Amino acid sequence: MDAFLAFLSVSSVVIATPGPDTALTIRNTLLGGRVGGLFTAFGIAVGQTIWALATSIGIVALLIASEPVFVAVKYIGAAYLIYLGVQLLRGAVRPSVRQDTAPTGHGRKSLTRLGAFRQGVVSNLGNPKMAVFFASLLPQFIPSGGSSFAALLLRGCIFAAMTFAWLALYAVVVARVGDFLLRSTFRRVVEALTGLVLVALGVRLVTEHR
Repeated sequence: MDAFLAFLSVSSVVIATPGPDTALTIRNTLLGGRVGGLFTAFGIAVGQTIWALATSIGIVALLIASEPVFVAVKYIGAAYLIYLGVQLLRGAVRPSVRQDTAPTGHGRKSLTRLGAFRQGVVSNLGNPKMAVFFASLLPQFIPSGGSSFAALLLRGCIFAAMTFAWLALYAVVVARVGDFLLRSTFRRVVEALTGLVLVALGVRLVTEHR
């Protein structure tokens, strides 16, 4: 029980620390409202669940051990974050260039649910730091005896569920604030700042060592 409580405590700190998942959720909430943010959060949680499964069956260990594959995943993930950030920057300057959008009926466009979900999944799976994180964190909280596979997968799924709950809260709050504050120029400034954050996170991912 003590190990499980420690796992929940560490996971809470990690999840609450802002990073690419948080920035992407904010981005897609700005573009697609609360629904866009929620589907992004769901996609991120699905990506984490895949990482948890890969950790449980040993695939993550192989990924970390293979330098070329690890670097390839890192560069793909970084490129995707930069792409999303640049897309948001362009949208802040020229709203008509936004992609993965559909008409809302109010003369503007919003992010589609499928687009938000897909971005959440791809962004999370394209972050090799998640592989290192799952491989280093989860085993520390597995009690001796019992099924290592089941214990790892369970804790990974719990982590993903906690992440979804936290990012869903972000989506609700940002959408609520957006209804009152994010109008016209101010909204586009916020979108531009979020785009810059995504680009910076992508650049940092490329330049960081393990």
